[in-house]
Amino acid sequence: MQITMLGTGSAMVTECYTTCFLISDNDKHFMVDGGGGNMVLRQLKYAGYHCMDIHEIFVTHKHIDHLMGVIWVIRTICQCKGKGSYNGKVNVYAHEEVIGLIKEMLGKLLWKEQINLLDQCVCWNVVEDGEKREILGREVTFFDIQSIKDRQFGFCIELEDGEKLTCCGDESYHPCERVYVENSKWLLHEAFCLHSQADIFNPYEKHHKTVKDACEMAEELKVKNLILYHTEDSDLKNRKDSYYKEGSRYYHGNLYIPEDLETILL
Repeated sequence: MQITMLGTGSAMVTECYTTCFLISDNDKHFMVDGGGGNMVLRQLKYAGYHCMDIHEIFVTHKHIDHLMGVIWVIRTICQCKGKGSYNGKVNVYAHEEVIGLIKEMLGKLLWKEQINLLDQCVCWNVVEDGEKREILGREVTFFDIQSIKDRQFGFCIELEDGEKLTCCGDESYHPCERVYVENSKWLLHEAFCLHSQADIFNPYEKHHKTVKDACEMAEELKVKNLILYHTEDSDLKNRKDSYYKEGSRYYHGNLYIPEDLETILL
């Protein structure tokens, strides 16, 4: 299995793409969010994929930096379906509000011909807190992260030998997630900025955390591998080094600060 980071930035970045990624197991792919626009198609292309490869999508929440790219992926799937080049359906997983919003947007924004193909292209899967589904041949548990902004879900995937991969969405760890996060082999967690620059980027007013915060949490909960994403982009060329330097003072597992299009083997 591997993760391909299609985007690693927070909502207002201009130097990289907004956060979304693929979890792949051979030729099967689980897409998590779509970033903020049609650049997701470019990112898929540069990563060696196409929308025709995507049959599983999870949308964490309704914010536009996560949602709009999904609209473009579904639009492209409908277009490919009309040409006979997309097989089967894409499963879209999200909580009820997000599913309803995506359906409404597609109904208003797509061409009539594409709208008529939606039922042939998409299988809508409303998920609830604690609900389990099989994706990539593995058990995936979706959970409500208890956001105080807008309802948002994360997920936990069973790996081999009783291990697990957990994603907390794009907000900081909440104690309700402990059962999923603690002892994770892999954890994907946001880190809006360096702690040393918190006074510049004000992560806490946006309900985000710093590199230091995320790393202290991962250390306490005995996470083996920590992937940080959803960051600012003010010094992208030095982000990997500066984030690692700060984070490694507080976390002693394997710390990853991926670039866009970087692949991490699980």
